[in-house]
Amino acid sequence: MKITKHGVSIGMKRTGNDLFLFLKAQGKLTHEDYEIITPIIDSALSEVKTPRVRVLIDATELEGWDARAAWDDFKIGLKHGNEFERVAVYGNKKWQEYAAKIGGWFTAGDVKYFDSESDALSWLDE
Repeated sequence: MKITKHGVSIGMKRTGNDLFLFLKAQGKLTHEDYEIITPIIDSALSEVKTPRVRVLIDATELEGWDARAAWDDFKIGLKHGNEFERVAVYGNKKWQEYAAKIGGWFTAGDVKYFDSESDALSWLDE
């Protein structure tokens, strides 16, 4: 029997109005995954009056989204896109780079793709 793993792990650190989010996506994300993570992100951002958010997304184990999950991801971008200063995506597949570019269209801040976590973190710290 094969066990299919999917979901998102979330880490958060807040200093004043600055919020750092770390997301590690695994497998093919579903609507149910977003039903879990969306309230966590909404709650973290609602606690800060004018949040400045930097995000690191580890997509090295991401296989994609189902259609409804892709829509959920799009809605998060529309709802919170103005709060994101920088979003660094690091992965290991060419389509992830394209997905990061498309995601940047719906975010006021900068979105950039990286092949390494250390390069992504350096860029976020600039």
